[in-house]
Amino acid sequence: MMEWFSELSSFEKFYWVITGVSSLFFVFILISTFVGGDVDDVGDVDAEIDADTGVGFQFFTLKNTVAFFAIFGWSGVSSINSGNSTSTTLIISMISGLIMMILVALLMFYMRKLNDSGTLRIKNALGGIGEVYTTIGANRSKIGKVQIKVQSSLRDLEALTDHDTDLTQGEVIKVVEVTSNGILIVEPQKK
Repeated sequence: MMEWFSELSSFEKFYWVITGVSSLFFVFILISTFVGGDVDDVGDVDAEIDADTGVGFQFFTLKNTVAFFAIFGWSGVSSINSGNSTSTTLIISMISGLIMMILVALLMFYMRKLNDSGTLRIKNALGGIGEVYTTIGANRSKIGKVQIKVQSSLRDLEALTDHDTDLTQGEVIKVVEVTSNGILIVEPQKK
């Protein structure tokens, strides 16, 4: 192994060292990502600014930098082995590295957009259609429960009605109002 490495030109050695080191870092990041480690904060420029929600697309992160150097190295080694000149190899490896860096940055950006806080915003139930779960008393006389889909989840929520008759289990309802304390005001859904 050492004989093979010592026979390489300094340009080839440069690319092999970058390839080896960045590939090791890449494997470490890949494994820690699957295990659940958050290695992205190590290289984030804005890691210290926890409350800053305005930065969505971050280009210079540890993952992006490691991806750049890994692809930079491997494309450079491949270019050298193909017999390309030094300048062609540098151009190919720089472009390949930048493309990979952009792709990883876009991937992380869109993955962060998938993040959901999980907080129920009761106002999102307004206008929703659901079903009475427990009887709701007429003219707001008794709080009942309804099953309704809010924010992609089926929920059991307290409800009242201004309707003249009780709404019984299984009736289809529509949410017409949400009170300040989070109780739904519903009415029977017209067929």
